[in-house]
Amino acid sequence: LLINFFMLATSMNKPQTMEISMPTKDKVSEEEQTKIQESRAITVLLGKDDKVYYYTGMPNYEDYTSLKRTNYGPDGLRALLMQRNQKVVAELKKQKLDNKISDEDFKKRSAEIKDDKSSPIVVIKATDDATYKNLIDALDEMAICSIGKYAIDDIAEGDKWLIENLESG
Repeated sequence: LLINFFMLATSMNKPQTMEISMPTKDKVSEEEQTKIQESRAITVLLGKDDKVYYYTGMPNYEDYTSLKRTNYGPDGLRALLMQRNQKVVAELKKQKLDNKISDEDFKKRSAEIKDDKSSPIVVIKATDDATYKNLIDALDEMAICSIGKYAIDDIAEGDKWLIENLESG
């Protein structure tokens, strides 16, 4: 009887998952591709030894100093994303503090706020030396900072060149 009671009364631990929409493998024409504004784009490059690099807007492959180095700490990647996403974060905090709406309404409104035309779009690119932990940490930062749109992409040769030249000086 005790075994039955505990089996029915306790709940099992449910694994926490993150929802990721993967792109299709279909070929997409140039007109159908999603174009993003330079002012909204942030590209995060994940390197070896837990190093994180980023640039905003379009990459300048002739000047390696356009690439900046940061870390996974609260004063690194999170601070950068929060600063670029201030409007959305402030609006979400205001909605949560009002607390006069149901959780379902809050989720619906937060999705609308995250789709704002001024919110940043983050592109995450990992080098071959980056670990899965690095990618998961970057994805966690997207959730923590309320980034509505982000994508995981293959790293370009130009991005590798920027990292190599920044490291070698």
